Amino acid sequence: MELYRGALDAGADQALEIAVAHAMLRRVSRGESGPALRVYRPGARVVAFGRRDTLLPGFPAAVDAVRAAGFTPVLRAPGGRAVAYTERSLVVDHVGPDPGHLAGMEERFVGYAELWAGVLVEHGVAAQIGAVPGEYCPGAHSVNARGRVKLVGTAQRMVRGAWLFSAVAIFDDADLLRPLLTEVYRCLDLPFDGESVGSVHDEASGLSLEHFEAAVVDAYHERFGLIPTDLPEQTLARARDLVDDHRV
Repeated sequence: MELYRGALDAGADQALEIAVAHAMLRRVSRGESGPALRVYRPGARVVAFGRRDTLLPGFPAAVDAVRAAGFTPVLRAPGGRAVAYTERSLVVDHVGPDPGHLAGMEERFVGYAELWAGVLVEHGVAAQIGAVPGEYCPGAHSVNARGRVKLVGTAQRMVRGAWLFSAVAIFDDADLLRPLLTEVYRCLDLPFDGESVGSVHDEASGLSLEHFEAAVVDAYHERFGLIPTDLPEQTLARARDLVDDHRV
């Protein structure tokens, strides 16, 4: 499986960063490429909204709050609700072929949650799988610490012939994210408790982001066998075609 590592150029359009995952999914669904994994640290502070968020009356106010806080609003490629992250986070987008529409969704949620929790446990975090009360983008397969704070959120998108599984790990900057997510979810009129926002660094202060990223890549490599390569120009070109789908 190919591994694409790293964000786009400094100052890159964050909607384009998001569109890359969509482009990867499209190319697999059309038989233009095989399974691939992209791992990157965002080049900016971002709030990625779900499509359902855009239907809520408070969405324009939430977008205004995001911009006022110095974050960039985008529309995420997979499902779910609003997620916020900074340059001190890790995003992993994984695409693969699907022999049957909607096949394997639950297995992926369980398997990849176990993978992330395993990496965290190895580095001294009391990681568990399950939703934290009041968490952002709630899901039964969130990875949390001590059952108290969310560290890794996951989401999927299915199309005919392919799937996209995305994970966002909050490595640091929880103090920046709590007040912003509190305001965003207040505008959207969705349940949220700021105390549910955690970070890997708060749970394992001796762990660096570089080491954490390497450990995550190693875990995927052990399972799939990764072949590091550059992001294909065809994928980037497809992402440019799709970028407007992810702008706010």
